[in-house]
Amino acid sequence: MLNPRLSTLITMIGATAATRLLPHPPNMTSMIAVALFGGAYFSNRWLAFLVPLAALLASDLILGFYQHMEITYLSFALIVCIGLQLQQRRTGLRIAAAALVSALVFFVISNFGVWALGSMYPKTAAGLLACYIAAIPFFRNMLVGDLLYTAILFGGFRLLEGHVAALRESGTAANSPAN
Repeated sequence: MLNPRLSTLITMIGATAATRLLPHPPNMTSMIAVALFGGAYFSNRWLAFLVPLAALLASDLILGFYQHMEITYLSFALIVCIGLQLQQRRTGLRIAAAALVSALVFFVISNFGVWALGSMYPKTAAGLLACYIAAIPFFRNMLVGDLLYTAILFGGFRLLEGHVAALRESGTAANSPAN
């Protein structure tokens, strides 16, 4: 049987990932926040990777598969690693910085994949630059979604921890009042 904290974390990730299935502006999804949150809150490293990546896969099963999914999944695995760095100390500033870095990691890796594995851009430095420039409008929406969903997940769970004792991890710096 799952403990209340673990059940709540999995439920929050599943519910947040499900928002990907709702109508939304292009690239304004919750998935980067889900990966970051999973890394930051699952003390079991297997679960830190498994739950967010399974949520991404579940939504992909419904929405459909796409070319070079491996690039997306690699990006999300790296974002989980960024989240792991938050486990010892989750402050607002560190979480916001991690969300920004995560958005940049995804932007750089996914668009490099579009350039390297696709045929839309010449395999030159100018082609790579053109690919990144063409992606900037999508980055804006992605960043807004990342910051919004990061605030919802981290802030929501923080509020729950404050009101439900069974959700608190005892004796961690991540839960001290100064955070």
